Amino acid sequence: MIEKTEKIWMDGKLVNWDDATVHVLTHTLHYGLGVFEGIRCYKTPKGPAIF
Repeated sequence: MIEKTEKIWMDGKLVNWDDATVHVLTHTLHYGLGVFEGIRCYKTPKGPAIF
């Protein structure tokens, strides 16, 4: 089990651990988009393509 700390980094600042919450419907939580620095979309003959 990970030990709980007093502060955690969230949205560019240190906040209290108990105040650092994420909505259950957040896109990043369900689809893991937080691991990417960015998502690229390219124009192709068949329309936009995301890689």
